[in-house]
Amino acid sequence: MTLPLIFCLIATVVPVFFSKISSAPTWLSLQAMALAWITINDSETLSLHAVLVGLEVLIIRAALVPYLLRRALKKQANARISLMPSNLFAWIIAVMLIILAFKFGDGARADARALTLGVVAATVVIAFLILSTNHEPKAQLVAVLFMENALALFETLMPEPWPLTVHLAISAVYVLTVGVGSWLVAGEPSPERGEIDLSKETP
Repeated sequence: MTLPLIFCLIATVVPVFFSKISSAPTWLSLQAMALAWITINDSETLSLHAVLVGLEVLIIRAALVPYLLRRALKKQANARISLMPSNLFAWIIAVMLIILAFKFGDGARADARALTLGVVAATVVIAFLILSTNHEPKAQLVAVLFMENALALFETLMPEPWPLTVHLAISAVYVLTVGVGSWLVAGEPSPERGEIDLSKETP
């Protein structure tokens, strides 16, 4: 299970350092593919429950939500800005937080569960870092979706898997998050429009 965890970590860390907000749907989709891979391979024997949950992750998290988010971002002129400010200080903070997150998973090189906890913690601290450094609603929506994927990954650490109904409810919240977030983002004025409005103000 180590390989999909590393894949999930890469899909979380790389966009923070090198990606624009407009590419976030692709990274969320890659996170979900890794999550489905982990879910299906979580037990020694492949069960119907694991297959159904894996398919639900692929359909909702890897396909539907990234599609909805991509449609919402396509209409935004400023979606090409960085997900996190591209400066050395922010990058140093990000690296330090990721290292601290993996302190929760000491021995991760030998224990897949510890590595899972480290990836969950790293994803959460990265999401909080995006929330604190980028005040664009689009970036904050992406950060919330990152956290919800971390919650789904944390479920794989549970002694017993959650019932399918719980998974469906969590996925419904995930879709609702991107739906409401996209609606709010769509109502946000573009920079050009904001400049026009300001110029019309009387001194």
